[in-house]
Amino acid sequence: MRGRDLLSITDLSPDELAMLLRNALAMKRDGTPPALAGKTVAMLFEKPSLRTRVSFEVGMKQLGGDAIYLSQAEVGLGQREPVKDVARVLSRYVAGIVARTYAQQTLHELAASADVPVINALSDDEHPCQALADLLTVIEHKGRLDGIRLAYIGDGNNVAASLAVALAMAGGQFVIASPDGYALTPDVAAAAKGCATKSGGALEMVTAPEDAVRNADIVYTDVWTSMGQEGSHRARVEAFEAYQVTAELMALAKPDAIFMHDLPAHRGEEVTEEVIEGAQSVVFDQAENRLHAQKALLAALMSGETSP
Repeated sequence: MRGRDLLSITDLSPDELAMLLRNALAMKRDGTPPALAGKTVAMLFEKPSLRTRVSFEVGMKQLGGDAIYLSQAEVGLGQREPVKDVARVLSRYVAGIVARTYAQQTLHELAASADVPVINALSDDEHPCQALADLLTVIEHKGRLDGIRLAYIGDGNNVAASLAVALAMAGGQFVIASPDGYALTPDVAAAAKGCATKSGGALEMVTAPEDAVRNADIVYTDVWTSMGQEGSHRARVEAFEAYQVTAELMALAKPDAIFMHDLPAHRGEEVTEEVIEGAQSVVFDQAENRLHAQKALLAALMSGETSP
């Protein structure tokens, strides 16, 4: 995988996905080898972040390397300077670019002009690094991905898109309940169904949260309004009013079901305080696993390491 980009979860094969998860588990369990000693990544962030920034910076340090954070105010990506020029300049300085952008197209422009790997740290279309951390968390708590039923309650957004494809690729069952107009896009649904056909997994798209959650191993939700969607917040709250994850909804899942959320969470909107702070919640394990999943990814793309 050395030298490749990760712009979408579909850039990985099922074998590569499994390898990254094995390596992430090994790094978490046994420690992190200095696979990236002397190397630096540039972190281009159009959007603010807690987990993404800290997990990538700490991950690079644990791998023996370094990270430079560059905000939109400092770089003016695509405004003060063309994206292609930023990519070519950074390629002379660093061994990789981690980009958190609004538009997926910005990532493709960076990758087209960069001579170093470009990693999607979030775009409006996808969040592949979150999907890696999510699958790592499922393996830790459930011991497998094959046959796992994950009920995703809410917006078919970037997080849902990457997770649907990743879980389908691994043989799991992704069931999403969304109100009309907020489901996965046809392209994402087609990609997930294609992966599921090959792996024995499944994709289901329903309207009622109860139908998705019934007999689920995992119940997952995300915010109703993502960054950049603030203008539609009131309409979204009305659309998703019946999609809050409550203790009553969790009770329809399997007795040993876990609750997941990629954070930040808006308690009282998409999830109640009782659920997110309850015994079934693994949201902080999930947040920690951003670090370990991304270390495995950085090592694979920037050094060619396929084992810790």
